[in-house]
Order: sequence, then structure tokens, then C-alpha cells
Amino acid sequence: MTFLRNRAGLLVVWAIGIALVAFLLGEIIPQLLGNMNANQNQVGKINGEKIEYLTFNQEVEAGISNMRQQMGGASNDQLSTYVVENVWNQHVSNALLAEEVDRIGLSVGSSELNDLVSGQNPSPQIVQSFTNPQTGEFDRNQLSVFLTNIRNEPANSVQKQQWENFLQVIKDDRLQQKYNQLIQNSVYVTSLEAKEEHSQRNKIANFSYVLLDYSSIPDKDVNITDADYKTYYDAHKKEFYNPSETRSIRYVVFDAQPTAADSAAVKAKAEELARGFETAENDSLYAAINSETKYPVTYYTQGNLSPALDSALFNASVGSVVGPLLSSGTYEMAKVLESKVGPDSVTASHILLNPALEGGIDQATVKADSIKNLLQNGASFADLASQFGTDASREDGGKLGTFGRGAMIPEFENAVFDGKTGEVLVVPTQYGVHVIRIDNQSGSSRVIKAAIIDRTIQSSKETLNAAYTEASEFFGKVNEENFNELATDAGYTVLNGTEIAPMQTFIQDLENPRELIRWAYKAETGDITDKVYELPNKYVVAQLSEIREEGYLPLNTVKNDIKPQVINKIKAKTLTEQLNGALTGASSIEEVGQKLSKPAVKAENIVFANPIIPGVAQESTVVGTVFGLQPNTLSKSIEGSRGVYAVSVHDFVNPQQPQNLDAIKRQSINMLKQRAPGSVFQVLLENADITDNRARFY
Repeated sequence: MTFLRNRAGLLVVWAIGIALVAFLLGEIIPQLLGNMNANQNQVGKINGEKIEYLTFNQEVEAGISNMRQQMGGASNDQLSTYVVENVWNQHVSNALLAEEVDRIGLSVGSSELNDLVSGQNPSPQIVQSFTNPQTGEFDRNQLSVFLTNIRNEPANSVQKQQWENFLQVIKDDRLQQKYNQLIQNSVYVTSLEAKEEHSQRNKIANFSYVLLDYSSIPDKDVNITDADYKTYYDAHKKEFYNPSETRSIRYVVFDAQPTAADSAAVKAKAEELARGFETAENDSLYAAINSETKYPVTYYTQGNLSPALDSALFNASVGSVVGPLLSSGTYEMAKVLESKVGPDSVTASHILLNPALEGGIDQATVKADSIKNLLQNGASFADLASQFGTDASREDGGKLGTFGRGAMIPEFENAVFDGKTGEVLVVPTQYGVHVIRIDNQSGSSRVIKAAIIDRTIQSSKETLNAAYTEASEFFGKVNEENFNELATDAGYTVLNGTEIAPMQTFIQDLENPRELIRWAYKAETGDITDKVYELPNKYVVAQLSEIREEGYLPLNTVKNDIKPQVINKIKAKTLTEQLNGALTGASSIEEVGQKLSKPAVKAENIVFANPIIPGVAQESTVVGTVFGLQPNTLSKSIEGSRGVYAVSVHDFVNPQQPQNLDAIKRQSINMLKQRAPGSVFQVLLENADITDNRARFY
């Protein structure tokens, strides 16, 4: 009790202090954790502007969806990475451009924007979005209908917001054009510069040289010290700037490619399908169910399929099945449904009716029949197309030009290729109801209507399981210390993926390795993969071997990379001493060569703009020295990329003065203008504060 009474004040102070600290931490820790979680959800930062994952990923998903529609197939890792890169680059470009545009006061006014949408020269984005897929031409009527509809949309509708976003893209593109034009208009070339450019490309030097090659000293005879490395590193430090972080891995691949047994099994299945194909009641359905590629059941002209299938198909009778035939790892078979002779190309005109504007497909068809009757009674097709057509062809009397098979959608194509010249047809398609006139049919060739089935040779479960078991056994034994030794003892080849960028899509011998690269950017040097990674027909176990941070790489990181250059630097000292000894007292390059038992070699017709010594190497320093010498004068020793040189100029052949200096200036200015926007953007990029976290998410 006495102790407590004596220490009570101190205890109270401690208790109050602990309570205050707990109170403060209770306020600070959740805030810190909230900030950390927020940072974890950021794809990156550009000059302080945060890019949230949710927003970024929505843009990526939209981009992938657009690519799928354009390419007609499902996305894969490479396609996804391509879209991610495009979206990221767009964010970077927009952020850097916005700062520059704001700084110099560029803008796009409302009248200018209206002109970019519906003026005489609309934006390329507008032209692309409102191009008729059948004619390939910009459809102003389609644009007009769309603009009318979008004006009637509520301000908060999804369609309205999408249109506003689209307009912002058009504005950004126009601002980019204006900015680039400002940059390009600032470029100029003086007459003196044009004359120098002409001289560098046309003035000829003829000289002789003596070369003491670095290879004349064996590498094993060179003693390298740490000071040698340090000297070279300090002199070339700018070369070791790493603009972005990279990582390197060592890895072992466990192959699960299809075996001979797998190939035989796929062949047997293909032969079974071929037998079923012969008796199938619904050929199209049978092919759709059993084919991997889902070829359309349509007419094929000779030369449009794989060589083996093409040859067999056009030599088969109607109703017969050809194949299975092996082509590039895939067994193919086809059933001949029809064979006939048809035109190679068709010239046609059409009037396209939009069911949405006519009150439905039935009303559009009735109107199309009426137009057909008018045409058959002698009415002008061009006049009716101009009056009733809803696509760009109306401006040209409905003319579609001449096209071959495969240019139009199946319903349209079948109608015009199966019809007769002069015939008028009413054909409904996914684009509306067409009134078509067949103006001409040219050529004649045999076409085959066929249903096609293909089966790719793939690894069986047994093959995959065997490779995975082998990879799992290695994974269970390997650790940070024994990766190379264990792999070598087991007879595996250790491969190296060096300087892998965060969003790289390839590594030697690996297809679609994005998941493995994402792991590498979460790991520490020496770490083994957290699992056996599965790639197409392969399993991989890897170790992170090196991290190269952004910025100037330290000497110990680049030491092995610069070793050959350091060795040559040491050799150059020895060779320079030898060459200087030969130059002392020598009056000609031939005499220098005699002292060194080296021939003086002639180099003729060398120009400054192309500093290559024939049969040796590109030697910019040597050729630059040549153009600074007086004829018949010996140079000092010159340290080149291949060895140490001494040179002597025989003569220079000066070019004639250019007759049209303005043409040279224009050519130089055009080249500078092409490079200027990219060069300026690179400077903005280098000066920007950019944090790229994409490897966490993609």
C-alpha cells in the first residue's frame, strides 16, 4: 500500500498517457488502413491524378468487347493485354496533353465540335461509327437519325452519357491535332543546316587505316580490377538508366505436348465423325455440334480452304464426305452438299428500307414490294433510291459496285449470285429490307456448298497429368538455394527470362505467361513460384532471379553486362601504346603498317552520314575523325568499337552545290515534323511523375 501511495501519481500519468495514445491510434490507424486499401485499388497515378481500378477496368472491358466484335472471336490473354496497354497509354496521353493544353490555352468551341460531328469534314470517329457495313461508305442519313434520337434521350440516360463520352474523345483528338500542329509549325531548317545536311550525305572521303583488333589479345590474358569496372561505369552512367522496373526469372518447362497416342486418338475420333457425317440427317446441325471452328455452311470457291481439303473437296461428288485430312495439326473433313457453276462477281444496286422507320418488318416488306412493282413498270432506280433509300448508296443512285463472294452477308450474297442479270429482288436481312437489282454478273467458276468439321490434335488427360506430376515433384523439392543444381541433376534445362517488363506478353518458349509475370512482380529475389503454373500444353516452375529498379542501375547489377566493354577498354590501353609507338616518327600510314606488320587498308567512298567501314563495323568515332583531318596527314590513335585505329586521308570529293536548296530544306523539315510530336511527348513522359500498378491486376 505504501508503494502504491508513493507511486500513484506516476501510475495515473502513465494510465492517462496510454489512454491518449490509444485514442489517437484509434483515429489514425483506420485512416492509414483506409489509405492503404485505397492505394491497393489504384491502377496508377499520373502527375498526382489517381486512376481507380473500377473505372479503368470498365474501360478495359469495353475495349475487349469492341475488339471481339471487330475480330469476331473471344479474347485471350494477349488481346486483353493489348487493350490494357491501349487504355493505359490513352490515360497517360490525355493526362499529359490536358496539362499542356491548359498551359497554352487551347480549346475546342461548340461550333467547331458541331462541325466535327455533322459538318462537311466530320471527325474520323464519326465516319467510322456511321459507315454503312454493306457499302463501306459514310451514311449521313444514319447519323441524322441518330442525332435526332439522342436529343430526345433524358439527360441522365446511359445512351446520353455514352454519347457525351464519345464527344469528349472527338474533342481530345482535335486538341491533340492542334497541339501537334503547333509543335510541327515551330520546326524550321536554316539554309546553312540544309547545306551541311547535303554535305554529310554526299561528301566522299577516301582514306587508309591500320587496325589493331581487340581480338588480337585473348580475353583470358586481361586482368580486370574493380577500378576498371568503376571507371567504365562512371564514364557511361547515362547508359545504365532504367526507365521502368524489370524483373528476371529462371524457369523449368515441363512439356505436355500431344503424344503419338494422343494424335492417334484424335484421328480415330475424326474417322468416327466422318462415318457419322455420311448418314447425318441434318448436315448443318451435325457440323455445328462436332466442329471446333464452326465454319459457315456456304459456297466455297477453289483456293479458299486448306490445300489438302480444297483439293479433295473439288474432286468429290455431291453427297460424299472427304477426309479426315491432317493439316497443320488439325484433322479436317467436309461433306459436299451442292456443286454448281456461278458468277465470279456481281454488280448490283439496292434500296435499303429501315423497318424501324416503316413500322416494322411486315410494313417494310410491303413497301419494298411496291417499289419493286414501280421498277418493273419502268420507274428510275436512281430516283427511287434517292427518295426511299436509308444508307449512303442513295447518294449514288443505290449503286453498290462490283463485288465477289464473301463481300456481303449470306442472304444478300445468295440472292444476287443465284439470280439473273436484270432481275429485281426483295430480300430481308439483319440490316433491313433490300430492293435489289442485279445489274451484271461476270465470270464463271465452279463453287461447292460444303459443311466442314475440324478436330485439333490436343494433349490427353494422361499426357497432361504425367507432365503435371513431374512438375509437382520438382516443385516439392526445389528451394531458393538449390534451383539450378536440382534442375541440372534431374536433366532439366534451366531457361532465363531476362528484363521482363510489367505488362510484357511473352517469355521465351512460353505462351500467354501473364499469370507468371504477375507473380514475378509480387515476389522477392530468390523466391520460388507459389505453385506449378499451367500454360497451354506446358507446366512451369520458376525462381525470381533479379529485380532491376527504375532509375540508375548500380554497378553490381550491370557488372556482368559491361564486362566485354571493360575488357576492350583495358585492351585499348595496350593497343594504343603499340600504335602510338608505330606512329612516332612515321611519315605515312603505310609506314605505320610496316612497323606493326599490319597492312594499311583502303576505305573508299565513305560518307559522314553512313559511318560504316566496309568489312569491319560501324565506326562513328573513326569516320568522324576522318572528316576532321587534312589530306595526307596521320591521325593520332583512335579508339573504335572493333579496335584501335590510325588513319590517313587520301582525298575528299566535294559534292556539287545543290541546285534546289529549298527542296532539301523542305525534305529536312518534313522529316523533323514527323518526329517532333513523338519527341515532345517523350520529353513530357520523362518529366512526368507516373506510378504504374497494372501488374497487380492484369
